[in-house]
Amino acid sequence: MTTAVLSIGSNLGDSHAHLRAAVDRLGTSVVRVSGIYQTPPWGDSAQPPYLNAVVFVEDRTATARDWLTRAQACETAEGRVRDPDRRFGPRTLDVDVIAVWADDGTPVVGDDPELTLPHPRAHLRAFVLVPWHAVRPDAELPGHGPVAGLLTTPEVAADIADVTLRPELSLESME
Repeated sequence: MTTAVLSIGSNLGDSHAHLRAAVDRLGTSVVRVSGIYQTPPWGDSAQPPYLNAVVFVEDRTATARDWLTRAQACETAEGRVRDPDRRFGPRTLDVDVIAVWADDGTPVVGDDPELTLPHPRAHLRAFVLVPWHAVRPDAELPGHGPVAGLLTTPEVAADIADVTLRPELSLESME
């Protein structure tokens, strides 16, 4: 079994619906979801703000590569189009594999060009760290330490004020 932390975000179309669709597509592997946060775009400011959340997943048979495949399937289902000229441009849905742990709790570490684990920029992104910390205050990002400590680094602390919880939006089941 592996467990993973996935970051989901959207800033095109019905962003809330895109996030919900990703959680629904991940199905029974979803263990917990964070609240939804509105955040400014990262890496390319000429676009609308994002809605972001963190999803905690587990599956007895999934490998780290399987989580990437599932993430990409979610993106494709929501009409994600990759613009080679705007790496950090707007998108209907972005699903990033942030970190993966084997069934014994050992972090999965890899430097594959398609899947670097842990995510190489997660430690710099308030839109990942704030929702993760809100749900799991004792969380650690492999290779970088406690998420709580990462939130106090100058690069992240400068962005925290712009990460706004949207309590009226939910990813929990409405059934």
